[in-house]
Amino acid sequence: MELGIKGKRALITGGSRGIGLGVAQMLAKEGCHLHLAARSEADLAAAKAKITASHNIEVHCHAVDLSDGANAIKLGRECANVDFLINNAGAIPQGGIDALDDNTWKRSWDLKVFGFIDITREIYAQMRKRKSGVIVNVIGAAGERPVASYIAGSMGNAALMAMTRALGAESPEFGVRVVGVNPGGTATDRAVKRLRERAEKEFGNPDRWQEFVSKSPFGRMATIEELGAMVTFLCSPLSGYTTGTIITVDGGASSRRA
Repeated sequence: MELGIKGKRALITGGSRGIGLGVAQMLAKEGCHLHLAARSEADLAAAKAKITASHNIEVHCHAVDLSDGANAIKLGRECANVDFLINNAGAIPQGGIDALDDNTWKRSWDLKVFGFIDITREIYAQMRKRKSGVIVNVIGAAGERPVASYIAGSMGNAALMAMTRALGAESPEFGVRVVGVNPGGTATDRAVKRLRERAEKEFGNPDRWQEFVSKSPFGRMATIEELGAMVTFLCSPLSGYTTGTIITVDGGASSRRA
């Protein structure tokens, strides 16, 4: 299917691995030029090599720590002309309210919550001036089904969902769309590595990791390709009337009774 985004420019934070890389590969397949931001220069170089080996597009890499607000603002200004902003960087640790110390809580929010806010503030302002653009926030399903054992993540995700809905309701006045994607369990390299380690510990065989997700919807986790396809479609004009809403990609898990 032709999505009508060939030649567009996209900035993807956390774009060197996992869901971010999946988004980057799908956008590249559609002919978009990319700006990838992540902390590791080596991971960015590997991602660029993988993408450019298959697609004739431009890929610019930005090795930057977006938990520092000044860095997020600087990157937003450097990439002010992008057509799509994909906020994806950051992971908030598990733990109840008495398990996470102030430093852990604040450090994770600096990247996953305030990092999204800082860069959105810069790029949204430019999109409003041009009266075009799409912002996709890759958030997390815990924001709509909060749990005490993941309280910092649940709260942070809920805040980003509120930001998405508020801006996405206003943005059509300026020709801009703001949407969110809430992934459920996704088979990223990091997630599979953790499950393999758990399977090794509990079963003595890392290859039995899929037994831990056998009761998930469809008997599996989501793939990064499925998340990348969703984000890419939301960027396209085929989704041109979609804004101020959150698309949940979790196989229906959030709608199940506990």
